[in-house]
Amino acid sequence: MQRDSFRPGPLADVELVPGGDRWDLVLVRDLRHPPEKVWAALTDPEQLAQWAPFRSDHDLGSPGETTLRTVDGDRAHPAPARVLRADRPRLLEYTWGDALLRWELTPAGAGTTLTVRQRIDRPDLAPMVAAGWHLCLDVAGHLLDGDPVGPIRGAEAKDFGWAELRDAYAERLDRP
Repeated sequence: MQRDSFRPGPLADVELVPGGDRWDLVLVRDLRHPPEKVWAALTDPEQLAQWAPFRSDHDLGSPGETTLRTVDGDRAHPAPARVLRADRPRLLEYTWGDALLRWELTPAGAGTTLTVRQRIDRPDLAPMVAAGWHLCLDVAGHLLDGDPVGPIRGAEAKDFGWAELRDAYAERLDRP
């Protein structure tokens, strides 16, 4: 796909779940690819570099310490990370700075239902986080399809519909 013709897909199923003094933002996406292929995109540093908001020093497919570098243009901001669980190809859980991310992969026919949970400090952050993951997962879907568009992250996301996604997720999350 030509990068300039990329447009975000439909909104994901989303909810905000309170948990003590924090919240879990939960996004659910259906992907056309089997869990093993999705797992590789979630754990392999070379594939992560093509869609994720960060670059990883190590394969995320096994527990242990790593560094995830959030990328924004020419700048990279390192954050400590620790893979807590890596149950291939079903469950991946790791810290990223203060955040806890959990990726659940469930077989769905020939594809995968991907459930992403990110622990956040404040509920007002949920629409922004959802919009960012939405774009990243759309880019990951193109990568898995063999039609890569390259990573869309940081300030550049504003050129690809991030603000509209943020507003749409804010509206969806405000509904009872």
